[in-house]
Amino acid sequence: MTDEEKKFLLKISRMYYFEDCTQAEIAKKVGVSRPIISKGLQKALHVKLVEIIIHDQAAPTIDLEQEIESAFSLEEVIVVPTADMSTELANSALAKAASSYVLKQLKHVTKIGISWGTTLHNLVKEFPEEAHEHLKIIPLVGGMGSNRIELHSNQIAYELSKKLNCSCESLYAPAIVESESFRDLLLQTPTVADVLEEAKKIDLAIVGIGNPFMQSTLEEIGYIGDEELKSLEASGVVGDINSCFICRDGTIAKNSINERVIGIQVVELKSVSKVIAIVQGSHKADSVLAALRGGYIHTLITDEQTASEMVRLMKIQSHKQDSGQPG
Repeated sequence: MTDEEKKFLLKISRMYYFEDCTQAEIAKKVGVSRPIISKGLQKALHVKLVEIIIHDQAAPTIDLEQEIESAFSLEEVIVVPTADMSTELANSALAKAASSYVLKQLKHVTKIGISWGTTLHNLVKEFPEEAHEHLKIIPLVGGMGSNRIELHSNQIAYELSKKLNCSCESLYAPAIVESESFRDLLLQTPTVADVLEEAKKIDLAIVGIGNPFMQSTLEEIGYIGDEELKSLEASGVVGDINSCFICRDGTIAKNSINERVIGIQVVELKSVSKVIAIVQGSHKADSVLAALRGGYIHTLITDEQTASEMVRLMKIQSHKQDSGQPG
């Protein structure tokens, strides 16, 4: 390239990128045809006289999405940028992103199953009002009592049905009962059995994922105490979905507490066309990874900090496997 040609390319590039001139205006000013200007601008990019840098704040989250998605063959991962947000703003941002995603899934859905917890409560708070009279909302797990009633599956199902102007069912039973025999008795009652049978026919499931050992809503509400936590830890539990406890490899824990849950079984989620997990909190990263290993989820929606911690743990696990260390 001659100095004269280089000078020409720099001149038209400045006019195009700095002065906001159109290609036609540049052509008129320098006395050449518009195609020559177009080719000149392309050449300036090709020979690196001009470089375009996109300052995309979402770029780190896109990388996280792709890494998690490919590692577990998920349909979709949505990581909400929350790095510089307060907890309150981050909660709201995740809930808004999740509600927007869920709304887009409703076209061919007739029955939605929803679990319980703080994150799903936030989801419903941010959910826009949009009539879908053909839908029915079904709680996926029991929930009774006066403690933190807004977090119970029945209440969340009811509030979501109001937002969507549709019907809902109620599961009149606790999430976890005192004994396996009492659970079996409750499962035989028509009011419980009928709802759980309908829950097996949902098209879309919306669940949260919990860590029973850190910031646990199950513990806060009083479903589990110190003795249960010791039992769960001894069983290798790292997380829970729909009040069902799972181990690090995604298998269902062999623990008596799992035999006392009133709700659809986690393995039954595998027959649902689409299961969306909405999760917030980096303390749940190991719990989410366990759920993904179990293959219970199709779509994950989470915040940036949780996704970052998940990827960090994935890399540690990968390094251990490569070096022959136990996982």
